[in-house]
Amino acid sequence: MSSIRFYAPDICTEAVLPEVESGHAVRVLRRRVGDELEVVDGRGGLYRCRLVGDHPKAAAVEIVERIDLPKVWKPSITVAVAPTKHSDRMEWLVEKLVEIGIDRFVPVRCKRSERKDFKVERVEKIAVSAMKQSLKAVLPSIEPLTTLSAFLKGCGVEGQRFVGWCDDSAPRQLLAKTYTPGADVAILIGPEGDFTPEEIEDCRAAGFIPVTMGDNRLRTETAALVGCDTIHIINQAFT
Repeated sequence: MSSIRFYAPDICTEAVLPEVESGHAVRVLRRRVGDELEVVDGRGGLYRCRLVGDHPKAAAVEIVERIDLPKVWKPSITVAVAPTKHSDRMEWLVEKLVEIGIDRFVPVRCKRSERKDFKVERVEKIAVSAMKQSLKAVLPSIEPLTTLSAFLKGCGVEGQRFVGWCDDSAPRQLLAKTYTPGADVAILIGPEGDFTPEEIEDCRAAGFIPVTMGDNRLRTETAALVGCDTIHIINQAFT
């Protein structure tokens, strides 16, 4: 299969690549009528297509074959994170999480959050790029910024729920020893100043188990990445 893929969520109903993808195919890669392309729809569909119109803003294609390309991990993985002060670190995090594999990313606003905004559209573009680069066909849901209380009420994960907590004096479990292989999971990571004790109590009440990722003290984005990768490693090793 090709290492270059294009994203067209409506490929089945509109056999035309979106403007950005059209420009990449025609202007940058100089694809012409008759050339074959690989297109993904973000929902597990991979399409072998033939270019039938090479307009740089609306490249038309003909679908030759559809191939099911589901995600390679079985459980649903939700990662919820308080956005860091520097937005580029969140963008980096989403890129790496998509490469590793997640189903849902939720930015949450906490009492000690330093950043109060989250640019969904920009982050979605980064997620699309990471999906294509890592040769996946499933695009995770990137949700708008929400309050911690709203996330806890509408978490939607019926499996296991974990919240990373930095307080060494508090009782916590090691994520790698607590997660049950194959279970749907939500991992919640707080801001750079950590959760308040009251927020942790709210998390507990919502079924979240306080955990640590290990002995190292990690940045917010590093903790989220380590937590997600830990889930994948356990599932690959034991399911």
